[in-house]
Amino acid sequence: MLKVYLSGEIHTDWRESVKSACKGLKIDWSGPVTDHAASDDCGVEIFGAEPDKFWHDRKGAALNAIRTRRGIEGCDVLVVCFGEKYKQWNAAFDAGYAAALGKPIIVLQPDDHDHALKEVDAAANAVARTPDQVARALRYVLTGTL
Repeated sequence: MLKVYLSGEIHTDWRESVKSACKGLKIDWSGPVTDHAASDDCGVEIFGAEPDKFWHDRKGAALNAIRTRRGIEGCDVLVVCFGEKYKQWNAAFDAGYAAALGKPIIVLQPDDHDHALKEVDAAANAVARTPDQVARALRYVLTGTL
């Protein structure tokens, strides 16, 4: 069983594309909360409202960090996706954390992000352009077949 943490952007269905292409493989998937509102508001929903947006966001980020750290520390491979819509600073942080832990990393990014992500890519074991390439890489890692 390969434990794969799917990190990165939450605005497209890339996770479902990777999972679908990996059907039949023994993979235990995990990742962040992908409901954007729940992820943003979890801290104030649980610990109380904050009038200052900084502290509102800080409460949520700190709580989400528990899930993220646990997931990255427990995974065998981190797949991190950098999408088009927003700059995913959290995804870059996740990649850096995984690299510091010595975790294998597969980056999924469009080619126009190559320059901006050159340091992340240098720490990664593989850089993919499509969810299908990620799935093929995971299939190869698990089975040794193309």
